[in-house]
Amino acid sequence: MQFLQFFSEAVIPITVFLIVAYGLLNRQNVFGDFLKGAKDGFYTVVDIFPTLVGLMCAVGILRASGFLDFFSKILKQVMGPLHFPTELIPVSVVKMFSSSAATGLLLDLFKTYGTDSFIGLCASIMMSCTETIFYTMSIYFMHIHVKRTRFTLSGALFATICGIAASVVLASFMV
Repeated sequence: MQFLQFFSEAVIPITVFLIVAYGLLNRQNVFGDFLKGAKDGFYTVVDIFPTLVGLMCAVGILRASGFLDFFSKILKQVMGPLHFPTELIPVSVVKMFSSSAATGLLLDLFKTYGTDSFIGLCASIMMSCTETIFYTMSIYFMHIHVKRTRFTLSGALFATICGIAASVVLASFMV
């Protein structure tokens, strides 16, 4: 067990050391390449910043307006026969936009129902089985100037629905 703890703490520094050593052995200007990458990263952040601000505002409006609770009540009749916990609807909707906002909702679920409850397990598994679809699409497609997304949104929504369904099934085996 101590070896696993040591390894988990040392894996990132060892990886960085190996990358630097490989660059030096190949006679690369490692520090110059690092600075060039940091400069390019800064321009990328400046380029995507307006999109990030817009997404964060949209998530804040969704949470503060009470729309998620309203949406959960509407979907309660549809999700009832499917044995899907309606308490997970706000987390699943917000996760499509922002992982950090969904984590805040997840913590609220943990406080209410506990981490080892069926809802807590479903939510935990769902957070790892789904993706921030709209965040990822807006950032990446805007950055590389994609105009036609084709089947990306429908495929991502289908994969998210499958991930949500898998989280419920897997959590039911654990309870």
